[in-house]
Amino acid sequence: MGRCLVDANLHTDISKSAALFERAKSILPGGCSRNTILRKPHPIYAERGQGCYVYDVEGVRRIDFANNIASLIHGHAHPAIVAAVSEQLQKGTAFTLGTEVEIDYAEYIRSRNPAFERIRFVNSGTEAVMASLKAARAFTRRPKIAKVEGAYHGLYDYAEASQTAKPDNWGQPEHPSSVAVSRGTPQRVLDDVVVIPFNDGQRALKILDEHRDQLACVLIDVLPHRIGVIPAAEDFVQALRRWTQQNGALLIFDEVITFRSKFGGAQQWYDVQPDITALGKMIGGGFPVGAIAGSADVMEVLNPLNGPALFPLSGTFSANPITMIAGHTAMQLYDREAVDRLNALGDRARSSIGEAIKIADVPVCVTGRGSMFRIHLSAGAPENYRQAYLSSEKAALLSAFVGHLFDGGLLMVETGTGFLSTAMSEQDIDDMGAVVLTALRKMKPYL
Repeated sequence: MGRCLVDANLHTDISKSAALFERAKSILPGGCSRNTILRKPHPIYAERGQGCYVYDVEGVRRIDFANNIASLIHGHAHPAIVAAVSEQLQKGTAFTLGTEVEIDYAEYIRSRNPAFERIRFVNSGTEAVMASLKAARAFTRRPKIAKVEGAYHGLYDYAEASQTAKPDNWGQPEHPSSVAVSRGTPQRVLDDVVVIPFNDGQRALKILDEHRDQLACVLIDVLPHRIGVIPAAEDFVQALRRWTQQNGALLIFDEVITFRSKFGGAQQWYDVQPDITALGKMIGGGFPVGAIAGSADVMEVLNPLNGPALFPLSGTFSANPITMIAGHTAMQLYDREAVDRLNALGDRARSSIGEAIKIADVPVCVTGRGSMFRIHLSAGAPENYRQAYLSSEKAALLSAFVGHLFDGGLLMVETGTGFLSTAMSEQDIDDMGAVVLTALRKMKPYL
């Protein structure tokens, strides 16, 4: 596995990372541009990445199971992507004109899923979800959106409601409250967000019925990271599809993370076709990206050729040729065979973690599907956001556990979640299992 961090003293206040953080705090709020890099006593700074490995500024190598929060499906610096982007760099990075590479890539993405009759590119997953919701409003002429309690869908005011709800403000299970994430969120925004429980069709439909004439759409992630990386039940998804069809609302799938799960996305696990799908992360080949794909009639609200568009949408860097070339190259490499291989590695990873849990004899479990997993410091898997919610004490335990993984040479998301890349081998998965076992043994006295 190469040299891994095993001694916490290696990263004391005299380390390069500590010095960089001191500089960062003097110019960046909190010393960062995204909170996910923060860890105690300071962030660790990357020097370079190669394949499934990341090397920090101290020279320590770690296996990367975070992959920039699921955006690097082929790991770091894949030679084919590097070559394609390098060639495009010589031609230009962005234009006020269209490029053929945008059309090429749109045609390719459409070929992976029959539900993607039309597609528009944007610059992030947040932007893709925002555009999806605005398109639904334009199509239905209704103001409200419904979303699952605890599900993360980016920074848009409406999409982020209730993703950080707590026991003292989340309301009754029969009627979850719409709770702000950011201070200053207007109450009228929260009033237009209908919150439903995950995988509870009966309660969800009852709540939706109360707003049937005002709902533009129902937004769901079928393998939600923040809820616990537990799959949406088939009957739950089917119930939402039937309700939206019967009540003139749209069904939107957030596949910003989960598109990796099948050749045409995680929606192909289900006998359901959404009206709109929000895409992002891996479809950029390592560059910022988002996309909104859907049926031709719904996507017509974006069409400005027959008069002013019902939903005008532009972006300075949308469909820039660097992202289009990188994304197209990455997705062509992620063919059906690659998808199947990576999902098989996901099965191996969850099995390896399960074996480590058994050997360590600890009340821990692992969830996930496809090439995603999450480790829970509890004997049973959560069934919804309220069960997945961590008290401050449990959050501290999880942070300590993820810290042990980090010290053992693994990069994981702070929630104990892992996203695999095609650069990984069976040996990398087995090495991960060994580190997890060591970390679980260290945590056993506290579990």
